[in-house]
Amino acid sequence: MKLRGFFFCLVVGVAIVSEAKAQETLSFTKDIIPVLRNHCYSCHNVGNPKGGVNLEIYEEEGRVIKDGQFWLKVIDEIKGKAMPPSNKPPLSADEYHTLVEGVNGILIKSLENKTPGKVVIRRLNHTEYHYTVLDLTGISFDAKNRFPSDGSGGGGFDNQGRALFFTPLKMERYFDAAEEIVEALYEDREKWRSAVPIVFRTTLWHRIIDWFRSLFNSDYNPSVRVKEAAEEVIYPFASKAYRRYLKAEEKSKLTKLFEEVYAANANFKNPERFDRSMAEVYKAILIAPSFLYKMEEEPDLDKPVPLNDFEIATRLSYFLWSSMPDEELFQLAAEGKLQSEQVLEQQVERMLDDPKARRFSESFVSQWLGITKLKDPNAPLADTERFPQFTEAIKEAMYKETTAYFHHVLTKSNNFLDLINSNYTFVNEDLADFYGLNDVTGNDFQLVHFTDGTRGGLLGMGSVLTVTSLPTRTSPVLRGKWVMEEILGISPPPPPPDVSELPEDDGLHEDLGLRALLERHRSDPACQSCHEKMDPLGIGLENFDAVGKWRESYGNIPIDPSGVLSTGETFAGPSELKKLLLAEREKFARNLSSRFLSYAVGRSVLFSDEIAIRDLTENLLTHDFHPKYFISELVKSYSFRMKIKDFQKRSTEI
Repeated sequence: MKLRGFFFCLVVGVAIVSEAKAQETLSFTKDIIPVLRNHCYSCHNVGNPKGGVNLEIYEEEGRVIKDGQFWLKVIDEIKGKAMPPSNKPPLSADEYHTLVEGVNGILIKSLENKTPGKVVIRRLNHTEYHYTVLDLTGISFDAKNRFPSDGSGGGGFDNQGRALFFTPLKMERYFDAAEEIVEALYEDREKWRSAVPIVFRTTLWHRIIDWFRSLFNSDYNPSVRVKEAAEEVIYPFASKAYRRYLKAEEKSKLTKLFEEVYAANANFKNPERFDRSMAEVYKAILIAPSFLYKMEEEPDLDKPVPLNDFEIATRLSYFLWSSMPDEELFQLAAEGKLQSEQVLEQQVERMLDDPKARRFSESFVSQWLGITKLKDPNAPLADTERFPQFTEAIKEAMYKETTAYFHHVLTKSNNFLDLINSNYTFVNEDLADFYGLNDVTGNDFQLVHFTDGTRGGLLGMGSVLTVTSLPTRTSPVLRGKWVMEEILGISPPPPPPDVSELPEDDGLHEDLGLRALLERHRSDPACQSCHEKMDPLGIGLENFDAVGKWRESYGNIPIDPSGVLSTGETFAGPSELKKLLLAEREKFARNLSSRFLSYAVGRSVLFSDEIAIRDLTENLLTHDFHPKYFISELVKSYSFRMKIKDFQKRSTEI
């Protein structure tokens, strides 16, 4: 075993050294530009930037490095044999090596000094606000329906800093929310006593003690006792709310506020006077920037530095729980133990095993797959006149199926490849009837197994099939584009502005079928290059109608779900299509890595994250797509654990 390990390391080491040497000998101006000139400049030049891509402007390495993310896509196009196109002379083996290894070497060398993302001050999104308030106070506040809606950022998630704007209207709503939450807390005496564990009373005995102390100390103030009691309650509550220890000035301001309110409430008797005063302080805490924002202190040094332990705790908890750190995380942060990779691994396992991890599953997968439309009453989904079985109950069931399925994959099946294909799902009686499954009763969702390979995985779920269809019919183009983007991580270019849409004449669709109409549309040279990649992926799912029910025909035409991928592989339906997608392990792994990292750090993935993305991709490939190993690797990455001052300036200097 040891000999095998030594041999493996030797081979890998030689390969790495050989690759490094090959990269060192390649010059951008002398070796790479001539290949670009011979094969790329004819279409991608200053005067004719086909597809909006102009490669002629890159005359030296510095510009390539500056636009590193773009050049990664260029290399992916070359590696995927999409470029040069099939109607142009192919690259020779030496030319392929020069472009792929040469450009890749330039980019990787520029990332030797790992640069993490910028210090992001992010407002709690509506989901995070809801769960943070719930975990802090026990009060369930419906933030999504009470606050103005948030958008989604560059990564497609609503926790992205650039999308979390702050407006005067939103601030007004936060004031109203704090009032409502604290009032609800105050009225629920059990929850109130949990949040304010001291029942403050001034008894006759306390008055005697105060009088006696004042006789011997002229400076003695009887209000000291109430102040000390208030601080005993306020400081722990505010520390939880702010996700860190309080600063001296914060303690002073909160104590002063309590004293002012307590003095103004002299007409009330304790403990009511104390409790009402505490309620006003709690309202102030719930509208404080340190509660509403996830803040990370900007470092003094110009080089990357680790997040402090409380910042790590906050990133971890909002990543996996959509809420503030619990007592264990807070205590580990206080003890300075969250810098340990072993402790981080233990916490990932604990947090994924906690029921609160379902919050992550729902938030992440619903936004990644785009099925939040099922919750939007204004979304243009299936026409209920054409599809009367597509009821509100079925929409809700489709949504729950997908989120329950993803959580099972994350915590039980322990294999992300089940997202592409499996032999099981989760349904209740309504959804089982909708899918044509037998022996399922009741409204509770339960694990069921399939006997064929058509329905398993995300591509057979009604949620995905519905949101990738038009209101009146299926759209192989939309479905194919969705598979490319959400499963393989490939973004096709936008269609040319003058390209016509498919005709919507019902008679044509009945008599010709979608496949023939698409073939006619694809005959246009302007459409062919993109549609030959997208259309087969969507055609393979044509047996599922616009709401995900199985069918054998489209109009008067029997459905032919067979196809040929742009890379030459053939398939005869959804089962075989999914097997081909399973073979694209590296693309799927890279896409998962990018999606998870973007969600975890609350920003778009940048070129400076490339080393982390490659490490995460390799982790998935090495550990058979095991979620816990992968997420542990993510939270140990430099992109997650480090920060840097003035990142915007640094990112242009990489």
